[in-house]
Amino acid sequence: MNFPENLKYSEDHEWVKIDGNIATIGISEFAQSELGDVVFIELPEVDDEIEKNDPFGTIEAVKTVSDMLLPISGKVVEINESLNDEPETINTEPYGKGWILKIEFSDKSELENLMDSKSYKEFVGK
Repeated sequence: MNFPENLKYSEDHEWVKIDGNIATIGISEFAQSELGDVVFIELPEVDDEIEKNDPFGTIEAVKTVSDMLLPISGKVVEINESLNDEPETINTEPYGKGWILKIEFSDKSELENLMDSKSYKEFVGK
């Protein structure tokens, strides 16, 4: 299982990639493997303001439907619209083309609560 070292991770299995004040967010390889085949994803709207730990959408897989929780507060600046037609990309490329949204984050201190790759790997027991 892959745990890229350039990412941060939440306890809810979202990953975060920081580039300046923009955070790209997706779900981890571990999370997508637990969900099974992703068949639908509900995304927020661009310009939505979402607080840390609030739902930013839902992900539907063969096994279940789950809320996705935003690991840091911010304003949605871009969504991955290709997931509307190809939600299975989350299964095949969770850290690449399967990214879910980009936000302009509002509180850099919230990044301190995220895990690094090693801590996340220990957290999921792999």
